[in-house]
Amino acid sequence: MSWREVPYPVVVIIGPTAVGKTEIAIQVAQHLGAEIVSADSRLFYRGMDIGTAKPSMEERQRVPHHLIDLAEPDEVWSLALYQQEAARIIADIHQRGKLPLLVGGTGQYIRAMIEGWEIPPQAPDTQLRNALEQWAQEIGAETLHGKLRVLDPAAAQLIDPRNVRRTIRALEVIFRTGRRFSEQRQRKQVPYSFLIIGLRRPRSDLYRRIDQRIEQMLARGLIDEVRMLLAKGYSPDLPPLTAIGYHEIIQYLKGEISLDEAVVLMKRRTRNFVRRQAAWFREDDPRIHWLEVNEQTVGRILDLIMDKRAWLILREGHETEPQVQGLKNQE
Repeated sequence: MSWREVPYPVVVIIGPTAVGKTEIAIQVAQHLGAEIVSADSRLFYRGMDIGTAKPSMEERQRVPHHLIDLAEPDEVWSLALYQQEAARIIADIHQRGKLPLLVGGTGQYIRAMIEGWEIPPQAPDTQLRNALEQWAQEIGAETLHGKLRVLDPAAAQLIDPRNVRRTIRALEVIFRTGRRFSEQRQRKQVPYSFLIIGLRRPRSDLYRRIDQRIEQMLARGLIDEVRMLLAKGYSPDLPPLTAIGYHEIIQYLKGEISLDEAVVLMKRRTRNFVRRQAAWFREDDPRIHWLEVNEQTVGRILDLIMDKRAWLILREGHETEPQVQGLKNQE
């Protein structure tokens, strides 16, 4: 039995920031001759390497990576465009007889692929969007997000309060249609067989790794990376530059906060981000095989990939809980 007997297989590796997805995915891919398709929206942008913990060139030479360094920081990559490109790349990998590994921490992108989301056909309303952008400038990102939280709590839970662009998009759809943004997501049949593997660590270990990662980013030159982006003329208000790490260093470079304060904010906001990531993938979701990260993790993932039964949970989509639990107990 092998993954080659599964129709259109895609292995999905998910988990919070700093859990170790990159290295584990690379090791799994090397064992199988697989290729990695990124599902991390922070990795789209060229010149943003250190602050996003982007796989290094050496790591990308070990295993082919896709959907990295696609755009400049002032270009917008939508979810619909991501779905289109990811589907094209996955089809190409399958055609070449390889196994695609869909890897990342952007829950919205992963869920869209797994569940076949169809983005509501809602043309942008420039006048309304401009009004919302002006409103955001007047009341601030947090207050604007609070308005969304009142109108659509489900959508607000999954949108970073500092991501003004996504908050505005959700409000725009609500105001134009009179319906909650979270209720307008349609689904289509997906052509893949998925095996979803979730990686986890004890919370204290994860927080320690987050702190270490941020210190390493600074040591590797995060401040210089941000300076370079600003020197190229990119606005600090661009969505990629409002991401955790970049926003705080920009505040430091402007003299608004000290470097120590920037580091504290980065660590605190990353921990909050990890909690929001958990909202996308619950540990009681029967579709996901959750594994603790340790020396046996890669081997356990390879065993699951070779076990055709493990693929049936999401492919069929309607297995009973006893069936699912019975399979999980055999892991």
